[in-house]
Amino acid sequence: MTKLSIVAGLAAVSMIAGSAAAQWVPGSEIAGQTLQVETNGVVNNITFQPGGSATITTPSGNAIPASWTATGGQLCLRTGTASECFPYQQAFQAGQSVTATSSCGATSRWLASAVNQQQPPARAAGERG
Repeated sequence: MTKLSIVAGLAAVSMIAGSAAAQWVPGSEIAGQTLQVETNGVVNNITFQPGGSATITTPSGNAIPASWTATGGQLCLRTGTASECFPYQQAFQAGQSVTATSSCGATSRWLASAVNQQQPPARAAGERG
């Protein structure tokens, strides 16, 4: 194997690994979407706005302003001074519920009726365009 073929092989492996890592940005599938979150039999709807703001709508229709982050394997919600984080290791899928226990010890079932489609990684233009 020549030096050139080794370098080309390493570049291809690097590109494949880079594109796999670029497939999912935590929170990208739920930004702009509303998820149902059931805790202790109570279902709230949480709308995750791009930029980190959120609205929690209670069964009685009260809208509670909140903020959200999706980093470090955690999906965190904050309302005023209260904060609660849930494990978040993979993208939500439409119609598939996820059960998770929060940092406060509450177990909730999350359900997204719709999610944003993941964008394929941008391809760099080759020598000929």
